[in-house]
Amino acid sequence: MAARTSRRASATAEAAQRATVASKLARAGLKSDWDFVLHLPLRYEDETRITPIADLAVGAEQQVEAEVVAADVVYRGRRQLRVTVRDDSGELVLRFLNFYPSQVRQMAVGAHVRAFGTVRAGLAGAEMVHPRVRSASGEALPRSLTPIYPAPEGVPQSWLRKRIERALRDVEISEVLPAGLLARHRLAPLRPSIGRLHRPPADADASALQERNDAAWQRLKFDELLAQQLALRAARAARAQRPAHALAPAGPLSRSLSGRLLAALPFRLTAAQKRVWSEVEHDLAAAQPMHRLVQGDVGSGKTVIAALAAARAIECGFQAALMAPTEILAEQHFLRIEHWLAPLGVHIEWLAGRMTPAAKRAARQAIAAGTAQLIIGTHALIQDAVDFSRLGLAIVDEQHRFGVVQRLALRAGDAAMHLPHMLMLSATPIPRSLAMSYLADLDVSVIDELPPGRRPVVTKMVSTRRREEVMERIRADVAAGRQAYWVCPLIEESDAIEATAATETHHRIAELLPDLRVGLLHGQLAAAEKTAVMEQFVQRKLDVLVATTVVEVGVDVPNATLMVIEHAERFGLAQLHQLRGRVGRGADQSYCILLFEEPLTEPARERLKVIYETNDGFEVARRDLMMRGPGEFLGARQSGAPLLRFADLQLDAALVEQARTAATELLAQHPAEARAHLRRWYEGRHDFLTA
Repeated sequence: MAARTSRRASATAEAAQRATVASKLARAGLKSDWDFVLHLPLRYEDETRITPIADLAVGAEQQVEAEVVAADVVYRGRRQLRVTVRDDSGELVLRFLNFYPSQVRQMAVGAHVRAFGTVRAGLAGAEMVHPRVRSASGEALPRSLTPIYPAPEGVPQSWLRKRIERALRDVEISEVLPAGLLARHRLAPLRPSIGRLHRPPADADASALQERNDAAWQRLKFDELLAQQLALRAARAARAQRPAHALAPAGPLSRSLSGRLLAALPFRLTAAQKRVWSEVEHDLAAAQPMHRLVQGDVGSGKTVIAALAAARAIECGFQAALMAPTEILAEQHFLRIEHWLAPLGVHIEWLAGRMTPAAKRAARQAIAAGTAQLIIGTHALIQDAVDFSRLGLAIVDEQHRFGVVQRLALRAGDAAMHLPHMLMLSATPIPRSLAMSYLADLDVSVIDELPPGRRPVVTKMVSTRRREEVMERIRADVAAGRQAYWVCPLIEESDAIEATAATETHHRIAELLPDLRVGLLHGQLAAAEKTAVMEQFVQRKLDVLVATTVVEVGVDVPNATLMVIEHAERFGLAQLHQLRGRVGRGADQSYCILLFEEPLTEPARERLKVIYETNDGFEVARRDLMMRGPGEFLGARQSGAPLLRFADLQLDAALVEQARTAATELLAQHPAEARAHLRRWYEGRHDFLTA
């Protein structure tokens, strides 16, 4: 009876352990056999050869085969197992700081063992700390390199290797791509490529495998890029099957709302803005939903394109919605677009999370009744059960900050309904390689020209030791009738990050510059307070605005000509470029001072160097992509965009071009093979690919 109870308890414990391991693997994206097949090694260890102890090289990972001549548990500051092994050429010490009784038995004197590890110089000669040890008795050397896989905590390499071996046996790794296509692109066969990456032969070029230049890696990277191209084109094709209302002016353009807006603007569109508006206008007139990204550097004039598109939807009898990621940015859009459209009779509604329940209720009622023609707000547009009357156009600013579920919600509806047109705006210029890969489902327009009269912002790097000089510069600028920003990374003091808090900085600057009017703006202020502070700054009732990164996007004060970024070394490239773009909005020369704390780390020095050297947003974006990678750059981990695990857009640009060509060919000539390839890579992710 007791034995049966013990067996049941043991079985229950094993089942619980399996469930825990399965949960960890699922979180790492390892569920199906195909997931394990594509779970490729991070690196390899060479256990196929034996190195004589006398020939061991310090710092190298090597393997010895030797006899145990001494094994003792010693106390050298802490309890450790010290084992001495000997071969015909010399002796080596194996040291274990954590060990089990089974290891002590395995390495008893007289045992023949193989030890694999990193060689280091010890007090008594060469040694290995925590090498991998196995018995050498009757054991043949492996014929392939040993793979080391990325593994969730608590999942041993040995278990993972066995599970992957099982998947390789069970999965039919059939060749779905046409032979002619593989030959033209000089691609290796799929199954041998996968086998080679999991078990490279002993004579494989280890550096080519490590650098992912091996032919097997090229095949996997091509397949991944091809799947991404097919997925995004499938998303584009799926949207094209859904209807949208064609938004085109019914009468003469001059009498239309968009025509009257153009005539009433206090400036003329640049050539780049005219070109982009023409592209957007063409898309809106189609009966398929527009899915266009308008990107342009800070200050290039994307908001006017959004206003024109909204006017076009409204004049055709539909509503337009503009969603921004932060309340301050949404409010900036609201104030500017209201200034342009309200005089033309447009009813604009504001909707944000911090509104009173009564105000929200009134706004939702106006939206549902259709009396609100343009709705501008934050996440509240999709989180507060907003029921649009006739939504014809959805505009999303800083689109990479929104998750895919949010974008889906904004254009949700059953399959028979008309989809709203989608216009996305981004002040983060996107490098060509990224656009070709991640944005293959979008039409992309670029505003590559600043409004006339704008001068490039002059950027300077200044150590915090010269803070007093910066203060003097602010005094001089204010005396000349101009204004300044002082941006800090934190609101409150933090032990973890040694950054000057905005509140403390505000007090300090107010004390050091008692004759100046110094304001404070941060995310913890109530919405009404933030609006009041910004309004004071716009109306020149404040000389200096101390702020956190809430001023990163959307704030437009032409009289502000100085941007001081404190602890600039703590900001990312995109943030630095965005913050710099808050000045240089008027005709006067503007300056950005990167105030940094010494000593600088190498990554921080590299970031500041990029901002110092160039005002070109595309160059900043290219360098940012190199430093951060595409997933973080685009917010793709939040957005659901198909991430690349194997390909590198910088190093594999030629493969991206090949994959684009191959995707076109497959869809036109081999649609069944295209579907099979897509299923293999993106099973179960359809909704997220069509967002």
